[in-house]
Amino acid sequence: MNNYIKSDLMRYYGKYDTFTFIKAYLTNRTFRFQYAFRLCHCTGLAKIAGLFLWKINRAKHTIQLPRQTKVGYGLYIGHGGPIIVNPTAVIGNNCNLSQFLTIGSNHGQAAIIGDNTYIGPNVCIVKNVSIGNNVTIGAGSVVTKDIPDNATAVGNYAKVINFNNPGRYIGNRWNV
Repeated sequence: MNNYIKSDLMRYYGKYDTFTFIKAYLTNRTFRFQYAFRLCHCTGLAKIAGLFLWKINRAKHTIQLPRQTKVGYGLYIGHGGPIIVNPTAVIGNNCNLSQFLTIGSNHGQAAIIGDNTYIGPNVCIVKNVSIGNNVTIGAGSVVTKDIPDNATAVGNYAKVINFNNPGRYIGNRWNV
């Protein structure tokens, strides 16, 4: 197993042994999708297997995470989607993506999301914004401006409401 797959397993189950991998692959469709996504970024036979699994899992899944998207270690997708991500988005390490999330852009580059970031349900991130490290974005927020490190932002349009204990929803962090 490569480190990206191990990091995803760690985020979902708190461990990354072979038995946990088999259990996750057989019972968790979101993990199956992520496994195919991670293999697509490998080389050789692993990449070919990844492309095959990508085709199989993509038709059944409500997650639109293009293979071109740069995603760090320890991605956690809660509730299996639906999630739509622009291919130019950059997602950092140990990020939680919740259901009904949209990360998009009408012109050029999409958002850059830092490490240890929790993005709640029904969030829409538009434009080329930068979301810092250790950030929590509350449910239903519309993010159109940069969010600084260690902040909690909520609302339509999202505003920083405090700097108290952000990123607290990131469990089983993968240490890079």
